[in-house]
Amino acid sequence: MTNENCKKNYKSITNWVKKYARDNNIKSLIVGISGGIDSALVSTICANTGIKTLVVSLPIRQKENQLTRARNHAKWLLGKFENVQFIEKDLTSVFESFEDAFLENEKNDLSLANSRSRIRMTTLYQISGVNSGIVVGTGNKIEDFGVGFFTKYGDGGVDISPIADLTKSDVRDISRSIGINQEILEAKPTDGLWEDDRSDEDQMGATYEELEWAMEFRGSLSGLTEREYGVLEIYKRLNSANKHKMNKIPVYKVSSKRK
Repeated sequence: MTNENCKKNYKSITNWVKKYARDNNIKSLIVGISGGIDSALVSTICANTGIKTLVVSLPIRQKENQLTRARNHAKWLLGKFENVQFIEKDLTSVFESFEDAFLENEKNDLSLANSRSRIRMTTLYQISGVNSGIVVGTGNKIEDFGVGFFTKYGDGGVDISPIADLTKSDVRDISRSIGINQEILEAKPTDGLWEDDRSDEDQMGATYEELEWAMEFRGSLSGLTEREYGVLEIYKRLNSANKHKMNKIPVYKVSSKRK
């Protein structure tokens, strides 16, 4: 994306968020920040609206480098925008109390990772309710509509999604153009939900750039490299497995007439 298009999209998305908030009498925008590039861009967009913006860090056994990036980004926002407030709430004890309520045979690593995300979502909505606000999503196009790489009713539980039509490459380009911290631009994407600090790529088996290519691929399979074919298979598998997240909730329709 050219620098001109980056600036244009940044302004357009900012205006879209501002209009939505004003049309719906929203008094504040709540954004969970992780130290990653998606939440960094969304929080900057929200701050740029001039509307009260609460950037919230919610560590749960968080790696120090992730927490440091989130704090540094919040400090950068506070220096640029007067309408920004930073909140940090360590939810480790909350999560551990939740975890302790289950026997060992009643939990697994994936369910607990998703529970971390859902505890964070609940916290963001608590803050939102107190501040007459909305929770602003940080998912990009690949995550939200390609491979479903988000937690249902966790980070997927939001009111609006400003960057859900931007690829990860778009997010990086726009973030670079508006001066997002270099440490965030260079950080390996991670959801921060695992004890071993695994990256998104580790979990999915492909980079965002590869998945962007797979999402747009409409050509012939003949002539593809082994890696390209493998990425297509990864994309298809994840897309299929996570359809339940990306599609509307199924609703049974009553066929007989009500009396």
